[in-house]
Amino acid sequence: MMLNEIQNDANERMNKTLATLDSAFSKIRTDRAHPTLLEQIQVDYYGQMVPISQVANISAEDSRTLKVLPWEKDMVAVVEKSIMTSDLGLNPQTIGQVIRIPLPPLNEERRRELVRVVKDEAEQAKVAVRNIRRDANSDFKELLKEKEISQDEAHKAENNIQKITDNHINIIDEKLSKKENSLLKI
Repeated sequence: MMLNEIQNDANERMNKTLATLDSAFSKIRTDRAHPTLLEQIQVDYYGQMVPISQVANISAEDSRTLKVLPWEKDMVAVVEKSIMTSDLGLNPQTIGQVIRIPLPPLNEERRRELVRVVKDEAEQAKVAVRNIRRDANSDFKELLKEKEISQDEAHKAENNIQKITDNHINIIDEKLSKKENSLLKI
């Protein structure tokens, strides 16, 4: 009973790690304009830092251009400045209340840089998954020490958690491979 709870908890936490990786990957652009590219940008809304999506409507105008439409006229300059100062390397162009962001084509050097970033994110996810496995295994050892489970049960539980870990590591590798291919494809 307790072993299943530990395994289910570990599996759930590993799935959350995969969701976090997906989120990180979605922010690393390939060559298509997508509103999620701006998700992490924070805007100063009357002294309070809020996500850009809370002060403006973001849409893809075409495959290479994002359109940002702040809901308040006063926010246009603030939103534009936040986009410019973000680490995304974007140059917004404002006409009236509409901010257009043309996405420059990725050059070879930038693609390689993004691949390094993606590999880094994947490695962090693998470390997180392995840490979850370590936590589960130490829980099994604790139960064994308290004589709540037998040596065989502990060994079987550790094997199961290793299978769950291997599965999640394989999924991370697949996601990494797909993202790398989409970044390197011209």
